[in-house]
Amino acid sequence: MTAVRPLPGAELCVHCGFCLQACPTYLTLDDENDSPRGRIVLMKALAAGTLAATDTAVTQHLDQCLGCRACETVCPSGVPYGHLLEDTRAAIAPVRSPSLVEGIVLYAFARPSLLQLVMLFARLARGIGVTRLLARVPGRVGIAMATIEATTRSTRGERSTPGAIMPRAPLATVRESVAVLEGCVMEGLLAPVNRATERTLAHNGYQLRDTPGQRCCGALHSHAGDREAARRLARENIGAFDASGATFIAVNSAGCGAAMKDYGHLLADDPAWCDRAVAFGARVRDVSELLAAAGPVPADSQRSEPIAVDHPCHLVHGQRLSAQPAKLLGAIGGLRATELPDAATCCGSAGLYSLAQPGLSQQILAPKLSGIFASGARTVITGNPGCMMHIGAGLLRAGSNVQVRHPVELLDEAYSAQGDAPA
Repeated sequence: MTAVRPLPGAELCVHCGFCLQACPTYLTLDDENDSPRGRIVLMKALAAGTLAATDTAVTQHLDQCLGCRACETVCPSGVPYGHLLEDTRAAIAPVRSPSLVEGIVLYAFARPSLLQLVMLFARLARGIGVTRLLARVPGRVGIAMATIEATTRSTRGERSTPGAIMPRAPLATVRESVAVLEGCVMEGLLAPVNRATERTLAHNGYQLRDTPGQRCCGALHSHAGDREAARRLARENIGAFDASGATFIAVNSAGCGAAMKDYGHLLADDPAWCDRAVAFGARVRDVSELLAAAGPVPADSQRSEPIAVDHPCHLVHGQRLSAQPAKLLGAIGGLRATELPDAATCCGSAGLYSLAQPGLSQQILAPKLSGIFASGARTVITGNPGCMMHIGAGLLRAGSNVQVRHPVELLDEAYSAQGDAPA
């Protein structure tokens, strides 16, 4: 057998087991091979050449990992599990055949023109009711249709034209310049979240900069082991955002933000880009970070019903952000927001996971849905499109009318309600 490559950081794992109760797949499957420490043993064996990358039993356990990184939060040794997982998946990619769904999505997301066409067809299917009609069909087709249909819950009441920034009352405080990542799914299916992001940033004094030429962040490709595509997309983004001259890059998708902050690791072996990638990552901010730094400007909520809060894994574990999203919500006076009991536990979305591992993904989602129903909330908020769509699809298929929204949408609505919206 041939060793794939060294795994820096794997030696830090002392197999203490703290990660077990934080791992959704271990708790669901009760298999040591589907725990972080079990997978690290498999990774080290692959690197040493004592296990073969062609062994489907081995790759199955790696494929079943969500990459939620909850294990990193509880690890006392600082094991960089996310890097280990992506490095291993990249190393075995040449001998691993991706699923048809995974291959199609990765191919499309790496090609802007094709991606725009895919998103257009998705919007058309949503607009004429195809996704609503097929949302409860069993299997992958029903899950995919429900996932697209779930985006309608964040498009109701949107008044802005896609790509346009609706100004609010000017503020005395002028802050740094910001370029907003449009994103693939966000702009394609959840454009109102982008418009709300732009409006709230502008209302809090940030100077918005256009960024032509920006691309998919490459997170899906990194997670799947398609490192070359991820690196190509990263280089294009670094070039585009550097050209904008913006001080910060604002991201409203937790998964994208975590990936872009980590471009330094992704391009560490590229002498021409590694330093630029590190500097770029240092400028990336989740929208909640920027708004928290600005205050943000307070507003009163018109909502009387309770709101349930769920934390995207790549925000709370990947970026270690919890105080900033809470400060954003705290600016909305009168909002009755309460964290779900398992708010920091993965919902099962994990990029392509819900389509690549539909059965296991639904098992992981089930406790989250139960918590939402028990909360009595009519709205769930979470700061990542994958989570919004996956939780929304689960609620829809369960016959629930609970909405799933991005927290910045609630702040935007609060500003509008107090008269700061344009005429």
